[in-house]
Amino acid sequence: MKSISPSNTEKHLPAWRVILHNVQFLPWLWMIDLSAVFFFRVCWQLIPGLITRHFFNLITGDAAVSFGIWTIVAWLVAGELGRQVGRYGFVLADVPLFAYSTTWLRRNLLRNILKRPGASALPDSPGEAVSRFRGDVPEIPLFAIWINDILIGLLIVVVAVGTLLSISVPITLLALIPFIIVGFISSRATHRIEYYQSESRKATGKVTGFIGETFGAVQAVKVARAEVGISAHFEQLSTERRKAAIRNQLFTAVLDSLYQNTASLGTGVILLLAGQQMQAGTFTIGDFSLFVSYLESISLLTTFTGMLVARYKQLDVSLGRMWRLMTGASPDALTEPGPVYMDGTLPDVVYPAKAATDHLYTLDVTGLSYQYPDSENGISDIDLHLKRGTLTVITGRVGSGKTTLLRVLLGLLPKTAGEIRWNGELIDAPDTFFVPPRCAYTAQVPRLFSNTLRDNILLGLDARATTLAQALRLAVLDHDLAELEAGLETQVGPKGVKLSGGQIQRVAAARMFVRQPELLVFDDLSSALDVETERALWDRVFDTAGEATCLVISHRKAVLRRADHIIVLDAGRVVAQGTLAEVCEDERIAGLL
Repeated sequence: MKSISPSNTEKHLPAWRVILHNVQFLPWLWMIDLSAVFFFRVCWQLIPGLITRHFFNLITGDAAVSFGIWTIVAWLVAGELGRQVGRYGFVLADVPLFAYSTTWLRRNLLRNILKRPGASALPDSPGEAVSRFRGDVPEIPLFAIWINDILIGLLIVVVAVGTLLSISVPITLLALIPFIIVGFISSRATHRIEYYQSESRKATGKVTGFIGETFGAVQAVKVARAEVGISAHFEQLSTERRKAAIRNQLFTAVLDSLYQNTASLGTGVILLLAGQQMQAGTFTIGDFSLFVSYLESISLLTTFTGMLVARYKQLDVSLGRMWRLMTGASPDALTEPGPVYMDGTLPDVVYPAKAATDHLYTLDVTGLSYQYPDSENGISDIDLHLKRGTLTVITGRVGSGKTTLLRVLLGLLPKTAGEIRWNGELIDAPDTFFVPPRCAYTAQVPRLFSNTLRDNILLGLDARATTLAQALRLAVLDHDLAELEAGLETQVGPKGVKLSGGQIQRVAAARMFVRQPELLVFDDLSSALDVETERALWDRVFDTAGEATCLVISHRKAVLRRADHIIVLDAGRVVAQGTLAEVCEDERIAGLL
């Protein structure tokens, strides 16, 4: 398995393929919906026209002898029963089809977002990403349902046109001319539709993203007293969104009006042409009513088709927006089959147990390299050798490549060269290998969720109380719990706003300790800790955590003195390594510490 690369040369599946996969996801529900549409549309559009025709022919004396009033009543009752069967089918099929499909698509979308390189930021703001889950995903199951309306609609139009041709070929052909003209206009307008809807979606995404960023930076806004500027920028984005939405809706409304008035144009053609045939007795009042009824059905299909063409263009835009979030995924990743648990008992979450091969004895890194795209920054030809039970510290000036080294080692950034061996075994996919119970990592800026302290530490892990208590003690959080309002059940607020910087770092450390990994990787963990708390943390880690193996970025003298091995980086390269005394022998290197 190869590491995921930020580059992405593949394209997402075309919209019609995505819709087809959605149909194949729940084919039996789709078939129920197709049958429901058939019953409803036939009983709503075909049968009433025929009944109306025979009714008018009956009262004008033009009806066949065998077609009496009770036959008309029977057809009316049958039509109503058919409509009710269709409505029941909609409820039976559409609701679960839509719910299951959107959940399935959102699951695949989220899963592939989580497969992105961990150090790679989303291409757009979190607010815009949320808008794609909320607004773009539902477009796909809607089309899967609308296909049935188109299929049955085409069947009805074929039957309707055939019936009308059997009555009068010239009138039918002339009455259909407005629909042909509207179809041509619709085909010419598709590019404009796509452009307006794309701009509207982009503008909406910017507003949503800005709202999310503003809520997440309320304190920064208040400190900088930037409320006026923030409000002005929000007003500007809202104005752009309003203009884009108005252009989109106005253009769509004009097309809808054109579609909906096509039947009236067709009716006008019938009135102009049918007079002489009525006088000659070859065209009845019932025929006229049937023409009007069936032209209305054809008009509905024209209107619906026009709307569908516009939405299909919008769907392609939506798929492109979702694809941006899944960089590196296969073209069919969004519609990959998989179970959806909407009812019944949820499956148990199984966490991998630590196997004998997971125990760390040696970790060897040779020639590890990575360069950021369109940049000269990165790391080059890094060698590391870690033994079980040791503390290895990576240090150097700001920008020397320390964090990049950890990210490349853990697979959060794709290495361009080098080898990584765990107990002598080559690791081809570090992004999936360096996870608990083998490895745990705390970034330089830990992320907490707006949830309880307990949930932020466990993140769903079913840990024993003794294991959790030990993790809290190792992270020097045991005394802090007594001061928190609800202990482990304390709500930490967005991004842990109710905690201090040091507490946030120690909660992230406890999150690592509770998983009992073989390798602990810290990126400047103690930067927000006072000297006493930092000393207590490292004392507890190496006194009570067994043979803890740590790879740490730090500048703190206390950590450097405790280190078994120090690696000094400068400009992405190792310039010195050894014990603190050894690396400090060179005054130039000592200046980098």
